[in-house]
Amino acid sequence: MKSTAESVNQGNKLIQILMFTLVISVMNVSMFNIALPGIRAEFHLSAAQVSWVSSAYMLVYAVGSVTYGKLADKYALKKLITIGLIVFVLGSVFGLAAGAYWMIVIGRVFQAAGSSVIPAAAMIIPVRYFPPETRGRALGKSAIGLAVGNTLAPVVSGLIMGYAGWRWLFCFSVLVLLTLPFYRKYLDDAKESSGRMDVLGGGLLAASTGLILFALTGGGWIPAAAGVLLLILFVIRIRKAADPFVQPRLFRNLNYTFGIGIAFVISCIAFSIPFLIPQLLTQSNHLDASIIGLIMIPGAAASALLGFAGGKFADLKGNLFVVCIAALLQMIGFFLLSAFAGINAWIIAIVLIFSNVGQTFMQVALSNTVSRTLAKEETGVGMGLLSMLNFIGAAVATSVYSSILDTGSSAHWNPLNTYPGSYLYSSIFLVLAVMMIIVAVVYLLRFGRSAAPQQNTRAGVGS
Repeated sequence: MKSTAESVNQGNKLIQILMFTLVISVMNVSMFNIALPGIRAEFHLSAAQVSWVSSAYMLVYAVGSVTYGKLADKYALKKLITIGLIVFVLGSVFGLAAGAYWMIVIGRVFQAAGSSVIPAAAMIIPVRYFPPETRGRALGKSAIGLAVGNTLAPVVSGLIMGYAGWRWLFCFSVLVLLTLPFYRKYLDDAKESSGRMDVLGGGLLAASTGLILFALTGGGWIPAAAGVLLLILFVIRIRKAADPFVQPRLFRNLNYTFGIGIAFVISCIAFSIPFLIPQLLTQSNHLDASIIGLIMIPGAAASALLGFAGGKFADLKGNLFVVCIAALLQMIGFFLLSAFAGINAWIIAIVLIFSNVGQTFMQVALSNTVSRTLAKEETGVGMGLLSMLNFIGAAVATSVYSSILDTGSSAHWNPLNTYPGSYLYSSIFLVLAVMMIIVAVVYLLRFGRSAAPQQNTRAGVGS
């Protein structure tokens, strides 16, 4: 049996590999967005049709993250990552050879089916290989991989598009094969647990999640109703099955339920930055895409540089301290965005540093908090559900923000901003600032007394 020091040393090597893999995985979520106009023109598609290049990836990525999480509770993570990365690369090769639009979508689906093992591993590895007192640092490094991926996506996508064309965006993903030998070397040959896999329960959860996400991204009320019906059937299934896909007791753990609920709300709030800022800069500041990309880089780069600090603070001073710092940074960011929306784009670039760093800190603290509410045998599916809810939150936010912008409003009730072209954006950011205050208070009330550093990890203990 390995000592704690050996396990942490092994974990540190895995985290370094994971950071690189996360960069590639996260970049694939958004880097095709820049290619959509070119794909649409080449295949004579409508905007709704070409959107499936991104939507299909997001749907499968969200469902895959919780599926791999559950599988990791029964099967060796080494085997799952091996299969996932190979499927990711096969999807990339298929997409690279695409001569028809359906081939692009199929390639993206296979990419997502494989690469969704990475966000699951990013949640599981810190929990399995690091004790509670150093887990925050590991989660901080994972957050750096996420931030770097978000930063590089538009830059790398623009360069590849400029010199080689959109098909070669698929080729970039093949780089993940470089990490496979290292995963094979450092991951344990964990003994697979006994018991059957609840395929029906997993299928119901996957189908319901996919339909609800499809509805939120413009699919209408029929898939939404079907998704809710399947979700009800999933609840019935896990209450009746001998070995359910998700143990019902997981949701009776109030600390876990509150934790993922707060994380879901934070995800909805955080997605306002990548969704609203480009539209604000286009409509109010009249900037083109290349300049908007430059405006977004400082905030993402700052979060990448400071992500490890958030994890270190979580270990040394506790998750509550990091949540308070994160909420303060995000509140400052949203108040300043509300005040300066539409006035000066380069001021926005500076303000985004507060919002992005705050979001990275919040992600580290909430992941750490949720991980400490889970028993060892629940970490895979429990953290997988957290990852899935982050994607659902992004889909919900897209739907809500789009509806607000489509409705439009000329009402000027926000005293922080008097610039006529940005009243609506300014008001949204002010509301989000207030929501951050509410979220911080809810976290304090639920986890305030148990959020000190170096708490134990038995199920039901929040930290």
